[in-house]
Amino acid sequence: MGAIGQPNQVKLFCGILYSDEEIKQKSFDIIKEKLGGIDFISDEMLFDFSSYYNSEMGNNLKRFWISFKNLVCASELADIKVFTNSVEDGFAIDEKRRINIDPGYVTPANIILATTKEFSHRIYLSNGIYGEVTTIYKKGGYIKLPWSYPDYLSDLATDFFLKIRTNLMKQLTR
Repeated sequence: MGAIGQPNQVKLFCGILYSDEEIKQKSFDIIKEKLGGIDFISDEMLFDFSSYYNSEMGNNLKRFWISFKNLVCASELADIKVFTNSVEDGFAIDEKRRINIDPGYVTPANIILATTKEFSHRIYLSNGIYGEVTTIYKKGGYIKLPWSYPDYLSDLATDFFLKIRTNLMKQLTR
């Protein structure tokens, strides 16, 4: 039987979709206040991978990612998702979100996303939140899984996640 040990801490990030610059900035300020300092911000890209959010959030959505300086325990992800959902709700009009903030974390082996939606490849965490292995890291890059979101496989995302993974590895050896 294996010995129960303590897991390494993980690198928290948020993927953000928005179309309103003012809402983006206000949300950003709230997130930083709660989750701490930011160490990396990706460039932005047009979110044209899907029209899933258009009826709720409008057209011309932009996508970017941020990561946080401080490492966290993986077990905090569900509570963080509940918090980011409350930020989204705070800016909603007629129950339609104006910003989408999806937290997740990077480990040396994978990228995990938090979601409220149950599905066959997701595991229940707590508080109505599920965790999904979105991509796995192997031989210097991220590997697509059957359910991987295409924006998470874009060059912009891959570069960002490799950068924060490198930073995570340095933080874990300190």
